[in-house]
Amino acid sequence: MKPGMNTSMATNRTYAPVEALVDELARCGMTHAVTCPGSRDAPLVLALAAHERIEAVSVIDERAAGFVALGLAKASGRPVALTCTSGTAAANFLPAVAEAWEARVPLVVLTADRPPELRGVGAGQAIDQLKLFGTFAKWFCEVGNHEPTRDTAIHLRQLACRAYATAAGGRPGPVHLNVPLREPLAPVREEVDPAVWAGRPDGRPWTAVSEARRVPDEATVARLAELVAAAPRGVIVAGADLARWAPAAAVARLAATAGWPVLAEPTSGLRCGPHDRSHVVAHYDGLVRDEAFAADHGPELVLRLGDAPTSKPLRAWLARARQVVVDPHASWHEPTRVADELVVADAEATCAALAAALEARGTDRDEGWLASWRAADDAAAAVVAEALAGRASEPGAYTALAPALRDGDTVWVASSMPIRDLESYLPALGADVLVLANRGANGIDGTVASALGAALARGGRTYLLCGELALVHDLGGLAAAARAGLELTIVCVNNDGGGIFGFLPVAEHADPDRLREHIVTPAGVDLERVAALAGLPHRPASTPEEIRAAVAAGPALVEVRTDRDANVAFHRELNARIAAAVRGL
Repeated sequence: MKPGMNTSMATNRTYAPVEALVDELARCGMTHAVTCPGSRDAPLVLALAAHERIEAVSVIDERAAGFVALGLAKASGRPVALTCTSGTAAANFLPAVAEAWEARVPLVVLTADRPPELRGVGAGQAIDQLKLFGTFAKWFCEVGNHEPTRDTAIHLRQLACRAYATAAGGRPGPVHLNVPLREPLAPVREEVDPAVWAGRPDGRPWTAVSEARRVPDEATVARLAELVAAAPRGVIVAGADLARWAPAAAVARLAATAGWPVLAEPTSGLRCGPHDRSHVVAHYDGLVRDEAFAADHGPELVLRLGDAPTSKPLRAWLARARQVVVDPHASWHEPTRVADELVVADAEATCAALAAALEARGTDRDEGWLASWRAADDAAAAVVAEALAGRASEPGAYTALAPALRDGDTVWVASSMPIRDLESYLPALGADVLVLANRGANGIDGTVASALGAALARGGRTYLLCGELALVHDLGGLAAAARAGLELTIVCVNNDGGGIFGFLPVAEHADPDRLREHIVTPAGVDLERVAALAGLPHRPASTPEEIRAAVAAGPALVEVRTDRDANVAFHRELNARIAAAVRGL
């Protein structure tokens, strides 16, 4: 068998085109696929499952499947195939496709469809799937039904190359191939010439795609170096998913050269890891909440890398500053809307070139500037550690694992309060940990399934930090994890509803009963039974010490019960203590 070839190639006139398409995706570098059951998509599912280079995972629930694929792609950095049968099955992919677009995650979505003669005539399981995902799909193609000729094989193989390259290249995102399939949908053998459908004999892709990095030109680097050199009191903001565009070492080198602190969001890849963290500030959210500190530490220049952090106080502080945003995709992830300049260039190359330029010319550093940020961060860290130790609290629950995390661990964080508490209170860590979250569209849907996908991509220990609403919202993902035989370690805060709403103005002005029933929405679900659904032990815990002990005993659903109202008060108390400690410096 030739490299990359599939032993089931050219099964029959329906399967042969699909098998050629799948084989070409594998030749391009695809290693994972997520499949959903059905009849119309059977050729796609079986071709993906049979290919020797592709690891296919089966997920029953299409919504969960979309997020499993998303987690796989986000953790691996490669496009992942996602397939389902025709009809509303495909519509269930929309939440994951939307998140993939917003978060720049590469997916190749393969929706099976009825052939044209069965559309619009009342045939079962047939809806309009053309451009089903609208503007959330980076590219759409109706694959079509073609005669089984060599020209068709070449068309499909190049189409696969284009789909893979489009998903991965430029601004990464989801592409949608709609695949109409006629009978036979079963893999019955027919007389089909395998040579008609074969790819290149050496296993290469039909069309190899090379994409040049957008390296900043000399004039841009020189101008940025002038700006940085003239602003000794500057900061680097390392935003979400930055590690996908610029390794931590590159950013750390630039920070050391400029003498600037790095305000590192937990999913940036800068807060945790073995790189130089001497410039990393982890507790910036609590620091800039204090008006006195924020005013005294107004930066002369901000260099923003990666997507904007979640912290609302940080965004408000940034809105008063001069900002330069580096974004290789010109995606305009700039919610403050006041940035002076958007540099469309590779983030790693920009950091390296700018650091080299500053090293060559030298800079006048304000040593007290960095020292004041580090002293404030240390003071905040001490306050947080003292406040959380031996006490049941939501911040303590979400940060409890910090001392126990090891190199290679993966932490998936749910939206709403978990990511905010991690951003505010997780200290900088030496362990090489990958922290991930769905912060493109910021929804809570697909949280468990996304963590499952990341676990499948990386192996090793995977932790999920979430509230009970996110967990209950994705029971399909939990069932998928059990079916895949994968044991997640879940730390779930159960505060009997959506805890974040207690921090919002709606809590002060809405009728309390209506607020509880329609906004806070307590689920009233027994999490011990939920754990049984996933085949996980259920371990109640309260303090960070108890949570670490529960996790150390092996994969489990660790339930941490808290009080919503007390949580709001505790956050305010903790932030006030941070402000007091910083003012005392």
